[in-house]
Amino acid sequence: MSKFLMEGGKKLTGEVTVGGAKNAALKIISASLLAASPCVIKNVPRISDIEKLLGMLSGIGASLKFDGSSVLVDTKNVNSSHPNEQEMKKLRGSIILIGPLLARFGKAIFSQPGGCLIGTRPIDDHLDVFEQMGVKIEYKDERFYLSGKPKAGHIVLKKMSVTATENAIMAAVFSEGATKIHVAAAEPEIKDLADFLNKMGARIKGAGTHEIEVEGVTRLKGAEYEILPDRIEAGTYIIAGILTNSEITVGPVNSCHSDLFFKKLKDVGAEFEIVKKDGKEYVKTLKHGKLIARDIDPRPYPGFPTDLQPQYAVLMTQAEGRTEIFDTMFEGRFRYLEELKLMKADVDILNPNRVVIEGPTELKGAEVSSLDIRGGAAVVLAGLIARGETVINNIEFIDRGYENMDGRLRSLGAEIKRIN
Repeated sequence: MSKFLMEGGKKLTGEVTVGGAKNAALKIISASLLAASPCVIKNVPRISDIEKLLGMLSGIGASLKFDGSSVLVDTKNVNSSHPNEQEMKKLRGSIILIGPLLARFGKAIFSQPGGCLIGTRPIDDHLDVFEQMGVKIEYKDERFYLSGKPKAGHIVLKKMSVTATENAIMAAVFSEGATKIHVAAAEPEIKDLADFLNKMGARIKGAGTHEIEVEGVTRLKGAEYEILPDRIEAGTYIIAGILTNSEITVGPVNSCHSDLFFKKLKDVGAEFEIVKKDGKEYVKTLKHGKLIARDIDPRPYPGFPTDLQPQYAVLMTQAEGRTEIFDTMFEGRFRYLEELKLMKADVDILNPNRVVIEGPTELKGAEVSSLDIRGGAAVVLAGLIARGETVINNIEFIDRGYENMDGRLRSLGAEIKRIN
């Protein structure tokens, strides 16, 4: 097991390059299963979740080559619709393989996916989508057996699930006729997936809205595609700059994908500006005065991202007043707050969906743990400002979503080192 050792109180300076969006890369790489020729996918983050997905694809016959931040994926020799079960149990995002496997083979076998411990996150939404598409589902020996080519038609999601929306899109690309997906999630990463599929020859309209239409085609060709910047990674480093009252530059970003996040930062008194460089947008954090507590209520896009809620909570430990956070997205999302309490944060967990933070509070170094990807990022941010030494265990969670986080923070002047 690896850990981070941190010494807080350092000012940051310099620039952080934001990588491709994890939540788009996992889906776009999976979508390459639908291509009749190789795909080149650019701006792929080198994180452990991507490595696990590539390992699963390799295990069913795909040919893969990582070159810098680009991945060459050739799936013509894929000969199995049964991904490695042990690997699936380690990666929640592996559920996204099922849609393209059904579209390609008309069958799939899988076990319950794993992932971060932030809630049960059942796969019922996905199974319901496949059933609406005429797929037969059996469960035996702790495995799901799906059979039947997905049929076009009228699909209504039980809720605005991102991955269920993406599975519906990919399952429908080869279905004869039009598939209309209602109550679809609208995250930018979904539109990125649809743009990639359309570049391969798919006919998808409405991605990025709550009503999506997929007109079936008979074949998709390989394509070259660049993944959009990761808005959650960008938001994490932007908060790092504000939290340490430092001037750093973070980017590239698509600012329109983070409108509410930026508004909330302005409301608390943060100072930053969006600048252009080489035709791309970057965020430059500026020195600020007093931070003021402001409540948040994370919701599906375009609401405040639940994946930035833990980082925002750390920022609120330094804001004057009382902050209430109400988050119903995942029932285990607040587990990281027990770690912040060890660092003397003034936090009151009222129930699994509601917490109150009083600030400002001087955080103190302690031995804490990373309990999930975003909660892990939160304790790293806390370590940047805590007095004394902070030890963060279980950083494997952080590596699942952030490429070389310790190296990037060191390049900004943070005192952080990795102990293997």
